[in-house]
Amino acid sequence: MHITADRMAAAYFDAVKVLCGVTPMGWYAERGTARAAVTHARAASLNVAYDTAPEPDLGSLDEMAAEVGRRVAPWSIMVRGEAGDEVAGLAARHGLVEREELSLLACAAGDIVFRGDAVQRKLVRQVGAAASDLYTEVLTQGFEAPEGAFGSLMGGGVLDADAITGYLAEESGRPAGTGLGMRTSGVVGVFNIAVVPAVRGRGLGRAITETVLLDAVAAGAEAAYLHTSAMGRPLYESMGFRLVEKWTAFEAR
Repeated sequence: MHITADRMAAAYFDAVKVLCGVTPMGWYAERGTARAAVTHARAASLNVAYDTAPEPDLGSLDEMAAEVGRRVAPWSIMVRGEAGDEVAGLAARHGLVEREELSLLACAAGDIVFRGDAVQRKLVRQVGAAASDLYTEVLTQGFEAPEGAFGSLMGGGVLDADAITGYLAEESGRPAGTGLGMRTSGVVGVFNIAVVPAVRGRGLGRAITETVLLDAVAAGAEAAYLHTSAMGRPLYESMGFRLVEKWTAFEAR
């Protein structure tokens, strides 16, 4: 399969729309190529005005930004590619001056490299909505976020939605990590890969990621994508992922 930035971006934006439709406090709107997505989690990246095109529609993006900023805080503005002065100025007018570069990585299903311990992957299991409270607790610990930071993001029927599969991992019989696969547009997005601090460095993050990918490919996914931090990028590149596009986000300082 030929990986393109446009297809991976479209799958990601479809996943955002799906999440806003199932998370209990979700809200979503479209105007031109601009979008507004609100989850009411206390994370700027989860309440965002963005544009789906490489060349953003600044007028519509400005309107979407005003809507998101009116509804929730913290929040952010995101565009594909390196943001120019006009986008930076738009963000600054909304009080968003902290700039961050985001890396969108992708891999065709047949090119994914599985090197993890199959025994360790057996410690990773799928979970549904009945486990949403535990999932959120472990997710919060894994990202070292303040208690309540994710709110009801994973609540309600999110983990039972057709496009979404949640995962919990255990270490020594205790919940120790999370993962999430979102299947849209024939590909899978990998999200929420988080391991609690006490058990990091033992390969659990790779085991969770591989389990998400194995299940998605078995279900017909042709490719996978994810956003990653600089710290996480070497792991995903060792699994066959490659950079397909840089994005830019702005949030309040």
